[in-house]
This record gives sequence, C-alpha cells and structure tokens, in this order.
Amino acid sequence: MTSKDPTSRAPKPRDHRDRVHDRMLARWFWLGHVRPWTGLIVLSLVLMAIDGAMTGAVSALLKPMFDDVLVETRSGMVIWVALAIGGAFVMRAGTSLAYKTLMAYVAEKVATGLQSDLTRHLMRLDQAFFRTHPPGHLIDRVRGDTQELNAVFEKLIPGVGRDMVSVVALLCVALYTDWVWTAVALVGIPFLVAPASMLQRLVRRMGVQARETSASASTRLDEIFHGVVTIQRTGLEDHEIGRLQRVLKRFLKARVRTAGGQAAMGSLSDVVAALGFALVLIFAGGQIATGERSVGDFMAFFAAIAFLFEPLRRLGSLSGVWQNVLASLDRVHRLLQEQPSITQPDAPLATLPAPGDEEIRLEGVTFAYDSDPVLRQLSLVAEAGKTTALVGASGAGKSTVFTLLTRLADPQQGRITIGGQDIRRMDLAGLRALFSVVAQDSALFDETLRDNVLMGATGIDEAQLQAALDAAHVTEFLDQLSNGVDTRVGPRGSALSGGQRQRVAIARALVRGAPILLLDEATSALDARSEKLVQEALDKLSVGRTTLVIAHRLSTVRRADKIIVLDRGTVIEEGTHDQLLAAGGSYARLYAMQFHDGME
Repeated sequence: MTSKDPTSRAPKPRDHRDRVHDRMLARWFWLGHVRPWTGLIVLSLVLMAIDGAMTGAVSALLKPMFDDVLVETRSGMVIWVALAIGGAFVMRAGTSLAYKTLMAYVAEKVATGLQSDLTRHLMRLDQAFFRTHPPGHLIDRVRGDTQELNAVFEKLIPGVGRDMVSVVALLCVALYTDWVWTAVALVGIPFLVAPASMLQRLVRRMGVQARETSASASTRLDEIFHGVVTIQRTGLEDHEIGRLQRVLKRFLKARVRTAGGQAAMGSLSDVVAALGFALVLIFAGGQIATGERSVGDFMAFFAAIAFLFEPLRRLGSLSGVWQNVLASLDRVHRLLQEQPSITQPDAPLATLPAPGDEEIRLEGVTFAYDSDPVLRQLSLVAEAGKTTALVGASGAGKSTVFTLLTRLADPQQGRITIGGQDIRRMDLAGLRALFSVVAQDSALFDETLRDNVLMGATGIDEAQLQAALDAAHVTEFLDQLSNGVDTRVGPRGSALSGGQRQRVAIARALVRGAPILLLDEATSALDARSEKLVQEALDKLSVGRTTLVIAHRLSTVRRADKIIVLDRGTVIEEGTHDQLLAAGGSYARLYAMQFHDGME
C-alpha cells in the first residue's frame, strides 16, 4: 500500500498552540536578530509614511486640477497645481529610494548574521547529527531559509509603514469627497475575509513543503557535484538528472501553489475593486450629470479609490508572505534548538597531559551509532611517544576509536584516558588541540596552499613554514604551481594530486605541532612514488609523538611499536609485527593474504 504524503492532506485550522508558537517565533526573531537595527527601521518607517501620504496628496490635488485649471481655466492656478503634483512625486521618489536602500541594508545584515549564527551553531553539533542531516540540506537551511526572511524587510515592514499610511490617506480623501460614494465603493471588502483565511492556510502549508523540497534539491545537487567523476565514468548522467528532476518537480508544484495562493489574495482585491467601481459609477454618474457634484470631485474620488486598491492588494498578500516567513523562521529556530551532547565539562577540569605523558587508554569502551555496537568492551593502551597501529577488517571499529579520542562522540560505557585523566573531564578545546590528524582524504579548502597549511595558526614565521614544507616534501612541487605557496588549491584541493594533498596535510600537522598524531589510511590511495614520499614525511612527523595508525595495507605498519588487531569492536590480538606473524593468528593470515595478492 502506497503511503500518502502528509503534506497532501487538507489544511487544518490553526489552533491556539500554533498561534502562541507563531508569536514566540516573531518575538525570538525580533529580540535576537532585528532589534539592533531599530533606529534604521524607525527612520525607514518615517520615510515610508511620507511616501504613502504622497499618494493621498496626489489624488486630492486632482480636484483643483480638473475644477480650477481644466474646467474653470484659471491660468494662475496651473503653476501651483503643477508644482504641488510634481513636488509630491519627487518627494515620493526620494523617500522610496532612501527607505528601500535602508531596508536592503538591514535585511542583508540580519540574514548574514543569522547565517553566521547558524553555521557557528552547526559546527558545534555532534557527528550523530551530521549522519542524519546531509550537507545540501544544511546549506539550504543556512542560505535558503535565511534569505526567505528578507520578505520581512522588503514586504512586511513596507506594508505597515507605507501601504497602511497610503490606505488611511486615500480613505481620508475619499471620505472627505463623499462618504456615501466611499461606502458604496468598499461594499465588497467583507466578502474577502473567509477566502483570505483559507488561502492563508494553503500558503503556509505550501511554503513549508517548498522549503523541504528545496532542501532535498540542494542535497541532490551536493551529491551530484561531489560524485561527478563517478557519474561520468559510469554513464549515470541521465539517471542522476532523473532523480534531480523528480525532486524539482515537487519543488515546482509547491512553489507554484504558494505563488498562486499569494496572487489569489491580490486577485480577490481586484474583484472587489471592480464591483466597487461599477457601483460608484452607477450611483455617482447621475449626480455629476445633474451638476450636484463636480468633475473634480469625481476624479479626486476615482483616483483615491483607484490608488487605494493597490496598497490594499499588497496588504492582502501580506498574510501569505508572513506565513512563508513563519515557515522559514520555524525551521531556522528548530535548527538552533539542536543541542550537542558533547559539551564543555563543568569545573573543575582535569589537567591536560604533560609533554611526553600522553599515554592513551581505552577501558571497557562500548559505543553504538544506532542500536548495534561498533565497539564492544574495548580495552587497549597506546604508549606515550610510540607508534600503535590498529588493523582489522572494515567495520572493526578502527575509525570509531579516533572519533571517540577527539570527543566527536562519547562512549555509552567505559572511559578513555590520556595521561591518566578522563578525557570527558578535560577542556574540550584543549583536548582537541592535543591531536593532529592526517586522513586518507584530508580536508583542504579553496584557499591558498599557505592558508591550508597554517589553518589560522599564529606566530608561525616564514622559516618555520618553510621547514614544515620541506619536511613534508611540499617544496618538491611548489615550482609547478603558478604562485608557489600562495596558489589557490581549488575546492577540496582539486588543483592538487592525491599525493600532493596528503603532503599539504602533513605540513599542516607539522605546523600544528600537536603531541598526538592520528593517521587514518594516510597512504592507502597513493601510487608507489607518492606513497614513498608521504611515508617518509609521516616518519618525520611521528618522531617524538604518540602515534596511532589505521591501515589496511600492512606494509605501512610493520615498524609500529605495537599492532592491535580489532574484530567487530574488540581486541583479538596485539604485539609487534614479528610477534604476530609468529603467533600465526588473524594478523598472520591477513598478512599472508596481502603478500599472496601482491600487495606487499
């Protein structure tokens, strides 16, 4: 049986809790992100009010223009009426330019501030969060949802500051001209209430669905661009386009319905306006024909009512705009409510290990990402200043050990100590500063090679940088780069080869100078020459450091001081390379298999 999309259900009436939640979101947004810009917003509102009032002034000036200038032909009035009308339009142009510029500035400051806050918050969350929230989804949250909030400054605030003033000014002109005509013209407005309420619920529901499908589309694009080489090699272009198009089709449907709902609110205003104009013409036509009212009266009234329906139309659409804003606000707020489980421990903190005392112990550690444990009562020791290798089949828990050591996650049972101190009692930043990591796919950023090595490190002079580049064999390829160490390495280091990226990562670790080194398959994807150079650099990097190595290729760990063999999250063997070969156990069988396959 096919499950139904929950977003396809008929909209339900919003209850009291929904309204309370909406008010909470509005208050949170105002107090936390908009209030610092109150001064500019108030100034903008004043400028908007002047802009809105000028519409009423122009409609009022039509009476003397028609009655005194065109009908009575009073030549002396021409210049004054012309100057007044021209001045109103100039005033409107100036105030409009000023407040739109101010609102654009405030909108971008609020959006970029929220983007920074969201990104900062997300970077503090645990790895468990990122396992269920793909990058494309988060990019859309950070960029897409925050940009949707610009509508507050582009439509909602102008609706209050300009359109409401326009409505009041134009109603005053219309009522002053003839209150009966005004009542006749606006007779259809009460009929807008019920349809507008239904459209409001539709727009809110479609706005939520549009933002969700937008996040799915961003995730698809992120996967396509990350895997473009694989897609091209396997001829999956049409397949991936098909997957993307299915998501975009849902996005298109939701966006069109949202736009249609917002447009329908304005269209209802047009229907009411048409009814009002028809009734006024019927009612007022006879009065003008008999001379009871002048042409100037009618033109001033007609202009006021004609101008009136445009701000009314915009005000009518604000409900839909606000529902879209609330949908994005809710998503941003919920994301900011995500709390990391890995936090700074309460005082007093455990002392960080003294130099040379970085012995690592795992004692009865059990850890599971979901329900099945990855590590089962794991206990091991990595002696300070020595190299300990972790080997075993994929899924044995080797990389998870690195995750727990750096407190990207905490074990459900057992404890981990460094220098005899439980890492959960250590200062979190201080703990992570103990480690340098070189992985199979070390992260490089679209900055210069220099920036990728320093990674914000301060107090590193050119001599120290050069020493690190030399030790990591980076200088061997610098002359191939257009600007040497100041050459941009491209997104994810795409301008460099795999071996070159690894050497940059090693230079980064050398500059960082951390006492504990974690090597995660650092040479597994390299050719023989690159592997030789990287291994030489790693050997230099490991000197005097407590080093843990993960490797499938056993030739890279033969010289380790200790080799620990893991199987399904527990230790099954440990010893030196020679000791394990002599024991004839799992390590010996694995080594023999690799040797037989020509991997050694």
